[in-house]
Amino acid sequence: MHRSALAGFIIDCRVDSLHAAADFWSAALGRAQRPTQAEEDAGYIPLETKGDGLLIEVQRVAHESRLHLDIVSDDVEAEVRRLENLGARRVQRIRDWWVLEAPTGQRFCVVSLRGGEFPHPRMSGPDGPAVKESGRSR
Repeated sequence: MHRSALAGFIIDCRVDSLHAAADFWSAALGRAQRPTQAEEDAGYIPLETKGDGLLIEVQRVAHESRLHLDIVSDDVEAEVRRLENLGARRVQRIRDWWVLEAPTGQRFCVVSLRGGEFPHPRMSGPDGPAVKESGRSR
């Protein structure tokens, strides 16, 4: 049984200065920048995570600027297959995650769980959508 959850949002910016873009989004969202020296973070500037648990990063890209979400999973391949069964299609594998496209045209990523803790309650698994305490599906 795999688990998945909304990880957060990536702000894709086609810009010359990633730092200027991060300055804007940091101020606009009220989240300090968390500069990192990790090699895998080149091209990204993460913003602080607050009590909502959302991971927000500013990323330099070559395509048009846009916003995309990341879904985190403890089994990326199982989650990608689940989403394909719902109508998504694989676009590109990057390192250990997949870029997918929803049937409605939006692109999003399925990324590996890091650190062992989900940012939010479980979204899905083999039994389908998780159920909120109110009894409604997410």
